[in-house]
Amino acid sequence: MIIEGMRSGDRQAFESLYASCYPPVMGMIVRNNGTEDEAKDVFQEAVCVLYDKVAIDGFTLTSQLKTYLYSVCRHLWLKQLKRGDRAVVSEHQSEYQPLENEPGIDLDLAFHREKEAQFEQMKKALAALGEPCKTILLDFYVKGMSMQEICQKFDYTNPDNAKNQKYKCLQRLKKLFFENR
Repeated sequence: MIIEGMRSGDRQAFESLYASCYPPVMGMIVRNNGTEDEAKDVFQEAVCVLYDKVAIDGFTLTSQLKTYLYSVCRHLWLKQLKRGDRAVVSEHQSEYQPLENEPGIDLDLAFHREKEAQFEQMKKALAALGEPCKTILLDFYVKGMSMQEICQKFDYTNPDNAKNQKYKCLQRLKKLFFENR
């Protein structure tokens, strides 16, 4: 998994990220008044944004990695076009190719902003949840630990007790999350 590789600093994860996610970004930027060098700069900045996000404990990507990076790059490129001396290509010009035509790419920035706000809210709810609930939920949902492993880690008598505790923790987290909405 690329995200886990990024967290551990695995060079191969970054190479895989570039190989799979850069070409559509370059195409989008070149079609919209950019150069390959500008595409590389924008993509690098987006990778830095992603890297900062994956370093946060509890960060979970809810869209495809390619979609997330493409959206960040699109946002950065549009921002660069607006503040620079370049004109954004109008929808009415014949050489314009709408960004929305990229296959399988969700470009709804409002959606991603809302998700980002929800991640922040979840981070606050997790912090308010306290221990051991926070660790139990992160171990199960983020690290993918089994109930047996959680049972051993927290010295529960059996996996059913660990599962029951996880359920109670999840209910408390939901309550904290939705209280602040």
